[in-house]
Amino acid sequence: MLRNYIKTAWRNLVKNKFYSLVNIFGLTAGLAVGILILLWVQYELSFDGFHKQSKNIYRLENMVGTGPSRQIWTVTAGPIGPLSKKQIPGVEAFARISYNPFYGLFRYQDKVFNEQRNAFADATLFSMFDFNLIKGNKANPFPDNNSIVITESTATKYFGKDEPVGKVISADNKINFTVTGVIHDFPKNSSIDGDMFFPISLLEKIRYADNKEGKNLENDFVQFDFDTYLLLKPGMQLSQLADKMRTIHLSVKSDDTDIQYLFLPLEKMHLYKADGSNGGIETVRMFTIIALLILVIACINYVNLSTARSMLRAKEVSLRKIVGAARLQLFFQFIIETALLFVLATGLALMLVYTLVPVFNQVTGRELVLNIYDVRIWKVIVCTILGTLIVSSIYPALLLSSFEPLKAIKGKISARVSNVVFRKVLVVVQFGFSMILITGTLIIGKQLSYIHSKELGYDKDHVLSMSMIDMSKHIDAVKADLLTQPGISNVTWADANIIFYGGQTGSNSWDGKQNGETLMISPIKTDKDFMSFFKMQLKEGSGFTGAVADSTHFILNETAVQAMRLKDPIGKRFKLWETEGTIIGVVKDFHFTSMRQKIKPAVFYYKPASYGQIYVKTTGKDAPKAIAAAEKEWKKYNADFPFTYAFLDDSFNRLYQSEQRTSLLFDIFAAIAVFISCLGLLGLAAYTAQVRTREIGIRKVLGASVSGIISMLASDFIRLVVIAILVAIPVAWYVMNKWLQDFAYKTNIGWLVFLAAGSIAVVIGILSISVQAVRSAIANPVKTLRSE
Repeated sequence: MLRNYIKTAWRNLVKNKFYSLVNIFGLTAGLAVGILILLWVQYELSFDGFHKQSKNIYRLENMVGTGPSRQIWTVTAGPIGPLSKKQIPGVEAFARISYNPFYGLFRYQDKVFNEQRNAFADATLFSMFDFNLIKGNKANPFPDNNSIVITESTATKYFGKDEPVGKVISADNKINFTVTGVIHDFPKNSSIDGDMFFPISLLEKIRYADNKEGKNLENDFVQFDFDTYLLLKPGMQLSQLADKMRTIHLSVKSDDTDIQYLFLPLEKMHLYKADGSNGGIETVRMFTIIALLILVIACINYVNLSTARSMLRAKEVSLRKIVGAARLQLFFQFIIETALLFVLATGLALMLVYTLVPVFNQVTGRELVLNIYDVRIWKVIVCTILGTLIVSSIYPALLLSSFEPLKAIKGKISARVSNVVFRKVLVVVQFGFSMILITGTLIIGKQLSYIHSKELGYDKDHVLSMSMIDMSKHIDAVKADLLTQPGISNVTWADANIIFYGGQTGSNSWDGKQNGETLMISPIKTDKDFMSFFKMQLKEGSGFTGAVADSTHFILNETAVQAMRLKDPIGKRFKLWETEGTIIGVVKDFHFTSMRQKIKPAVFYYKPASYGQIYVKTTGKDAPKAIAAAEKEWKKYNADFPFTYAFLDDSFNRLYQSEQRTSLLFDIFAAIAVFISCLGLLGLAAYTAQVRTREIGIRKVLGASVSGIISMLASDFIRLVVIAILVAIPVAWYVMNKWLQDFAYKTNIGWLVFLAAGSIAVVIGILSISVQAVRSAIANPVKTLRSE
């Protein structure tokens, strides 16, 4: 019986090649895209969940500041981990990581590498998490401060196939480290990552070498630069635990009254924020919906064509019933037809997925691997295919198996009004989804254009930056040399990356500060020419002159002045850390973080000979000469380090890389959704022309024009597309308005966006059906009527 079903199904597919190809192409595209997106979704949701104790591990974070400057810091002070372990029952273990690339240049024999992915860590990192040592002592990975634990790939890079444990690596030509452990490379779906790990006791030794105040990692609640992870006993009340930690903090540093501790579950760290708000999960949800939309559009194609062509198969079904076929048998016959078509589409889709994974990885910035032995991957694939098959097959099979044989043979059966309405609703839904995706594409593109065209408050054009490393002691000489080179018009330096500066402090005061008030402000250390270099505009006062007195002068941005409630700020007292001085200027607000965030309070202060970044202004066309001059200075003072630089325009673009990827993916998925929808319209147009062949022939004989017939065939479909546009507009507005809420600075969603999206949808709809409409309109009516 099954064999007969398959044979009959195959004959039907071959007999109706056009409709079979339309269905196969539509389902192949839908399944391939759906599987790819859902594999990516599964990958994103799998972050940090591979640790055996992941459900009981939390990252400790802080809510700091008061008023408008209140915010979450993902890093904590060093002492809170060990003090919590000592004083709070239920805290079973802690692990701290400080991503502080204190060392940069590493040497082994004649091999030299510039490493930036290194960190200081507690030994518990390798026992609390499943980053197990494959070489070395798990119980004591750092026997002394000159120990280093490296990854497998790092070991191979330095030592080839030689045994790495016991080998000595020199750092910055100053200190030697002995390899005491090797771990597997971190999984791609791990938020914790790195290549080299030093003992945290070494960081303590370096940081407090000249310490006169008795500070150490047991009592220093000023430095917040540790990722702190806690292993808790199951069932602990996090709110009570947070209160206890706050009490511990205040017992050491009583003036941090604004501090609040938060717990972020390890498994949610990648996609959520510690206060429970959404992070990357919004993008995951959005693309999950897109995957389902594309699969639904593909299903609608099949359902529409199957139900539309049901009238053409009415006699076939009736004859089967007359010769004894039961309705259940016919139902399974049509299910097998759908399943056979799905087998072909699935095979093509899997081949397409396998081919497209490298391209998809390049677009998304991830590293998906289609491992046929991974059960999780097959769960996604099988669920996607079965879900789509079930949705696509049941209704057409029920409809086709329901015809009354006598009426069908006599030709008295006609399409039910409910079926026709159902098909029209499906077309509206299908093009409505496409309209939403087209609108999303336009709005995301508009937001990116807004970001790139918005006035930043400084001039970043033709500016290259490079790290100083060992040049800070010679910055005056470096500047003088560079300014004599062709292609260079100006030079300045600062400790900040002006494109994205995340440093903040609450250690400040001013006249009028209220008790219990904490202002989180970004301190930016610059030279005297920094503001003129970047063409920043002073709203009040003056800039730095390079005089000795500038060491006690401060320049605030407008947001800082507003947050401090200062009127006539020039000359007012301001204290930053231990330096007390006066405000000499107010600079207009400028964007020094992503436009997802509002401009934060900032303060400029002057401290020569201790900067981190050199900025070189080029003349554009002579940029190669400027780069060569910068490289010459680099090699003069940083000969052992490879020359690295970046143009600020490129750094700015990288800041919005996620949005650019989202935009590109939206473009691709919208195009695929529209393509599948067009296949559906093409198939329906062909069916309509087929069943109305006699009517078209008679109309032509009676004098109907080609344009009139085309209009007749196209009008119904275009009407449905217009209805789909009207239905989709409010949905698209809601979805994209919600997406834009993530940006503090965003474009407006104007009616022109919907007009453009609607026009695109209408034009695409017309093009989809025009080929078949024209073909039917110009057909010879004599041949048409003779064949009828």
